[in-house]
Amino acid sequence: MTSGRNSKLWGGRFSESTSDLMEAFSESVSFDARLFRHDILGSQAHARMLQKVGVLTDADAAAIVDGLDAIGADIEAGRFEWKTELEDVHMNIESELTRRIGEAGKRLHTGRSRNDQVATDVRLYLRDAIDALLAVIDALSGALLDLAEREAESVMPGFTHLQVAQPVTFGHHMLAWREQIRRDRERLLDVRKRVNVLPLGSAALAGTVYPIDRHFVAAQLGFDGVTENSLDAVSDRDFAIEFCAAAALIMVHLSRWSEELILWSTPMFGFVTLPDRFCTGSSIMPQKKNPDVPELVRGKTGRVIGDLQALLVLMKGQPLAYNRDNQEDKEPLFDAIDTVSACLRIYAELVPSIGVNRTRCREAAAAGYSTATDLADYLVRKGLAFRDAHHAVGAAVAHALAQGRDLSALSLQTLQTFSPLIEDDVYAAITLEGSLAARNHIGATSPAQVRAAIARARGHD
Repeated sequence: MTSGRNSKLWGGRFSESTSDLMEAFSESVSFDARLFRHDILGSQAHARMLQKVGVLTDADAAAIVDGLDAIGADIEAGRFEWKTELEDVHMNIESELTRRIGEAGKRLHTGRSRNDQVATDVRLYLRDAIDALLAVIDALSGALLDLAEREAESVMPGFTHLQVAQPVTFGHHMLAWREQIRRDRERLLDVRKRVNVLPLGSAALAGTVYPIDRHFVAAQLGFDGVTENSLDAVSDRDFAIEFCAAAALIMVHLSRWSEELILWSTPMFGFVTLPDRFCTGSSIMPQKKNPDVPELVRGKTGRVIGDLQALLVLMKGQPLAYNRDNQEDKEPLFDAIDTVSACLRIYAELVPSIGVNRTRCREAAAAGYSTATDLADYLVRKGLAFRDAHHAVGAAVAHALAQGRDLSALSLQTLQTFSPLIEDDVYAAITLEGSLAARNHIGATSPAQVRAAIARARGHD
């Protein structure tokens, strides 16, 4: 149903009101209200600029700035009534401003459009979100460093194909996690550069006839510069897509960590214990302790990948310039921000409390013939070609398997049946500690290198 002439702020050209169904279908204030702080900041900067260039009087500018402050305070206090018939956060705030201060409120929108206004709001919001994520990543990185330092000498099996490969230290494994999240941090910083450019002043698509000072507004809002093309500035959301791509990568990394923690905390592995406060039980099996945090993070990864996909599909068919399709950019973006933030925060709380079963980790490394490559390398140092050494060690492993013994438990006489080059110094090479200590170069797993990496990281952070 419809009623009367259109009373919208844009309704002068229309002879009837929008239908109730259209009101419900097209509103966005139910989700874009979270932009209110950034909408107010952008509007205040715009008003100050209009005052500076002589478009607004000092009195009007002051009334607008003060009125917006009062509206912001009411929203913060929960006293503001959001109206879906006013469509979005921008119209709700502008309409209330005009109600409170009269004609001056109607002058605020001079020289701008909702197109460049929303693009500005989203960039301001996303910039703050990135800064908050960077702080959480720093906390998580510090927690990983602390855990790596605590477990710098703890032996565990390293895996390829989820088969025991070579011994590493638990600390080295935690530093691998940290490398992933530090690259994620770098990607967010890089995204932030392209987010932090001001589109306001582009107006609907072609700029404005008013003598605006865009660089003044950029300085007011902390932007590094202004967009160069008005058509592009109001219509593209590649900065949001780029953020969601970075967020999806963060989640993929967290999901891989989650998979490892889920496996490691099972009785079959028994490498780690997770604190009770981050786990739940079963409604039917009283012995169960379920790793809910890693499982939920692994599951939520699909949401953020979906958010990225949604934005890519949203943009792929749009001609320049702005289209109403872009109203659909916010919910995926907001969901990606909320989800990755929640997952990073809970991991920053969880990591310091991970308990490492050093005995079980060492047993697993010893049981998987993880020093076989060390024996091959030993033979190479004695002058045997690597392929021949590989074959000899494979035969030695087969014999050890048949005996149910580790390589290091085989007698020297037995080992020499596989190569006469083997001497009694072999045992220093094929023990777990010997294997770790031998890998003593930057980036490797020896305890000395783990501690050196931690020292470098602490110096850089």
